[in-house]
Amino acid sequence: MNEKLIVSSSPHIRTKEDTSYIMKQVILALLPATAAGIYYFRVQGLITILACVIGCVGSEWLYCKITKRNSTIHDLSAVVTGLLLAFNVPAGLPIWMCLFGSIFSIIVVKMLFGGIGFNFLNPALAGRAFLLASFPVAMTTWLKPGANSDAVTTATPLSFLKLAGSNSTNAINSIHDAGITLGQMFMGNIGGTVGETCSLLLIIGGLYLIYKGIISYVMPATYIILVVVLSFIFGGFNAEFAMYEALAGGLLLGGFFMLTDYTTSPMTKKGQIIYAAIAAVIATCIRLFGGYPEGVSYSILFANCLVPLIDKYVNNRVFGEVRK
Repeated sequence: MNEKLIVSSSPHIRTKEDTSYIMKQVILALLPATAAGIYYFRVQGLITILACVIGCVGSEWLYCKITKRNSTIHDLSAVVTGLLLAFNVPAGLPIWMCLFGSIFSIIVVKMLFGGIGFNFLNPALAGRAFLLASFPVAMTTWLKPGANSDAVTTATPLSFLKLAGSNSTNAINSIHDAGITLGQMFMGNIGGTVGETCSLLLIIGGLYLIYKGIISYVMPATYIILVVVLSFIFGGFNAEFAMYEALAGGLLLGGFFMLTDYTTSPMTKKGQIIYAAIAAVIATCIRLFGGYPEGVSYSILFANCLVPLIDKYVNNRVFGEVRK
């Protein structure tokens, strides 16, 4: 036996999957909902998506050019950020606002912290929060699905639910009076941001990522189920109210595509459950008791800030470790 034994540090199991492969899978998972956004919001939806994607990719390329770093746009993470940012803003948002949000997401939240893998906040959600704080009127002006550029605006299901406060019976009556059904919300024929409307396609995209092993079911399942359960309890044990809360707003979009971001989520399964549970409680509190109809974005951003603390105190058992 003349074979040489090579001892190296971990990891010993390697894979051909890299960042670009993962981002391609995320883009594929987002394509159905992207098509739905364009179908329901027509040219306005398409323009918003293109503005955000081009803005994010262009911002990353320009930053690398100015700082004389190798371009990182080939990993496609900027494309994913652009898509998710577009999914979180209303169709018809002025192009210059889309570009402002893209610049903030990529340069301020991502690149200034060292690029992909170093940012502590989800770039797309941070960009949405920046736009909402800067341009609240434009960010809460919703186009009616199927409308053209001259169409009247409409309200989102969450707006009708919020008008009744935490009284679930009044909330259900309000949304029924508006003519909004669970079927419409499931298929996406409602007002809202570009990518949050079609629940069916978001679920399909999320299940695809779980099937491909890109994300774990732990975080989305914990987050979505807990929000539904809390809505059911605090909504006076009204199952219909809980279903409307599940399908309304960005709960499914956030649960499958943004809560699960590798960089901004915990590494251990126990940590992920705690992280998702914290986000779910915050989202429900904002929705039912806060002054703003939607709490998904802020719940995930707040939970992002707690990830270093969760990772510090929630660790897997290290085999062979000798306790002092």
